[in-house]
Amino acid sequence: MANIEQQKRRIRRSRVQRERNLNYRSSIKTLFRRVSAAAEAGDADALATSSRELEQLLDRSAARGIIHRNSAARKKRRLSQIQAEAS
Repeated sequence: MANIEQQKRRIRRSRVQRERNLNYRSSIKTLFRRVSAAAEAGDADALATSSRELEQLLDRSAARGIIHRNSAARKKRRLSQIQAEAS
C-alpha cells in the first residue's frame, strides 16, 4: 500500500479509469453479440439500431483512448461485413 498521498490518489483514479474502460469494452462485446444475433435472425430493425449504437460506442471509446483507433476501425469493418451479409 502506498504511503504517499499523491500515490493514493493516483491508485484511486486508476481504479476508476480501469472500471470505466472495462465497462466500455464489455459493452462493445455485448453489442457485437446483439448485432450477430440480429443478423442471424434476419431482424433488420434490431440490426440497424444495434449497429448504429455499436459504431458510436466504438468511435467514442477510440477517441477517449479506451481502445486503439486501429482496433476500432477493424471492429467497424467487421460490423460493416456483418451488415452486408445480412442484406
